[in-house]
Amino acid sequence: MKQAQTPRSAAPGGPAGPDPDSQSIRKRSVTIAGHRTSVSLEEAFWRLLRGIADAKGRSISELVTEIDRARTGNLSSAIRVFVLTEIAAGTDPQTPAS
Repeated sequence: MKQAQTPRSAAPGGPAGPDPDSQSIRKRSVTIAGHRTSVSLEEAFWRLLRGIADAKGRSISELVTEIDRARTGNLSSAIRVFVLTEIAAGTDPQTPAS
């Protein structure tokens, strides 16, 4: 008997793989220490960053300002590492749908 396949968008990270929309790069403006700048990240990282900011009662700009102060390399990479570190440490970002 042939098993029905799950649509890709039905289960992000499930057996069919990650949601294609979560992989698309989005450029967004953020304010870092009072200055506007653009940051390019995958949509999945934007959602997780928003969830972490909400969980901490902070704005995305506040978190990105802290990340910017501590980074030694690329800002986008530093944000990705921050998100992964927070999740590994147990922060529950409870990501919104979009």
